[in-house]
Amino acid sequence: MCLGVPGKILEIEKTMAKVDVGGFLREISLDLCPDVSVGEYVLIHTGFAIQKVDEEDAKETLALLQKMAEAI
Repeated sequence: MCLGVPGKILEIEKTMAKVDVGGFLREISLDLCPDVSVGEYVLIHTGFAIQKVDEEDAKETLALLQKMAEAI
């Protein structure tokens, strides 16, 4: 089983992007998903964007992850 988390693309420089993942900033590779733009959401796995995701779905997933973190 793998875990992918959604993130919002804030900046793109060549094949790398800065993303917001629930308030945490990360730098990820766009090598596997080069056709994305600033403001879009992507599913991130092991430091790579693996696909675009719908904004509503991304926000719902982030909210669920936040609830899980609060329960711990």
